[in-house]
Amino acid sequence: MVKFIESELVLLKKEIDEMWTLVYNQLDRAGEAVLTLDKELAQQVIVRERRVNAFELKIDSDVEDVIALYNPVAIDLRFVLAMLKINTNLERLGDFAEGIARFVVKSEEPVLDEELLKRLRLEEMQKQVLSMLEVAKRALNEESLELATSVFAKDNLLDEINAEATAVLAEYIKEHPESTLSCLNLVGVFRKLERSGDHITNIAEEIVFFIDAKVLKHSGKVEEHYPAK
Repeated sequence: MVKFIESELVLLKKEIDEMWTLVYNQLDRAGEAVLTLDKELAQQVIVRERRVNAFELKIDSDVEDVIALYNPVAIDLRFVLAMLKINTNLERLGDFAEGIARFVVKSEEPVLDEELLKRLRLEEMQKQVLSMLEVAKRALNEESLELATSVFAKDNLLDEINAEATAVLAEYIKEHPESTLSCLNLVGVFRKLERSGDHITNIAEEIVFFIDAKVLKHSGKVEEHYPAK
């Protein structure tokens, strides 16, 4: 029985890895599409969202099978439960990538003001999201608490950029009233990137739970448990 469950857990981990890569690519392409207003690239992201949804359903089903057939306990059970919740968070990240891509498809602007993008720090925000996702994946693969907890501090930058974006856009609208609709829609892009950080933080918390059996959700600031290094 032990060998059987080990092989099932390996397969489950492989599926999570594949979904993780797909979602990472979705966020990467969506971010590039916003910076360049590349509608063709954005459309590719929207089409691929169906693959993300299919992955989520498959992994959910496989988790249910593992629990029903093998009755995992201790660290195996923590692993399975963590994969279930990570799967849900990855699917939400896929939704955010699709939402960002839809902004591009609907945009009537030929290009976004380059100076505005610099002031908004949009590219920096997008790169931080991808960095957090990369670090969280390494944390899972290496079963590293240090890497997992380092994700928490990275989320602060996203909050900072998102908080500043509204004021920058409001000022830009005063100077360029013809761009009001585009700027208001752009607020949604920043919100989706900021929420992406929250979901990646959730993923890091699940990795901590799997490795160290600590539940960080709703426990106050995670830094109190694991100070950022």
